[in-house]
Amino acid sequence: MFGVVPQYDQRQLFGIWMPIVDELQKRTGLSFELVSEPKIPAFEKRFQAGEYDFAYMNPYHVLKARASQGYVPLVRDRAPLRGILVVRKDSAVQKPSDLDNKTVAFPSPNALGASLLMRADLVRGHGISITPLYVKTHDSVYLHVAKGLADAGGGVQKTLQEQEPAVRDALRILYTTRDMPSHPVAAHPRVPKADREKVRKALLEMAETKEGQELLAKVPLKQAVAASPEDYAEMLAWGLEAFWVEE
Repeated sequence: MFGVVPQYDQRQLFGIWMPIVDELQKRTGLSFELVSEPKIPAFEKRFQAGEYDFAYMNPYHVLKARASQGYVPLVRDRAPLRGILVVRKDSAVQKPSDLDNKTVAFPSPNALGASLLMRADLVRGHGISITPLYVKTHDSVYLHVAKGLADAGGGVQKTLQEQEPAVRDALRILYTTRDMPSHPVAAHPRVPKADREKVRKALLEMAETKEGQELLAKVPLKQAVAASPEDYAEMLAWGLEAFWVEE
């Protein structure tokens, strides 16, 4: 099984990933079943149980998956991941501390840049208390803020760029987190090393063709590079475990 973290609604997610998986099958000779879940917590339970042979997951998921199952990162985007906090363009909120005792939308408790690191920064860095509203996907976060259903929302720059102009243009970025290495495609250690390397090689080779670049850019995975566990090791010292929620 090839699992994908549900950053988008299921129709959009499968529209993005099915052509990529089809191309991987052609290039590697391996067979994949593309699967996802409507909610991130369900995805987390499945990778922590080791159900996925390959999975596209967030950077903190990699640490959790490596600790529980030994997943090995294969490929990631060269560009870093940054969490963002957005508000409506016409909002009176001008700084994170203005959100004290306000409602902030997040995709799920453990979405890294959008929620986990963001909540840690708001509490530790800005000393405020918020009411979290978990709305399943990044798309839903942006819609909630644009429609005034939440005072602010957590996302990442990459998914904000993927929004329809009507939604994206209604928002402004209030705060940006520190950089993190991007989401990787990772493999369970039960997958033979030769097959893992076939997938790594295929993704990197896809990134060198115009057609492959167009497919991967929709993830978005615009500059694919080889990934390793060491890329994510520094995050172990960030103390995010205190904000992780088991569901």
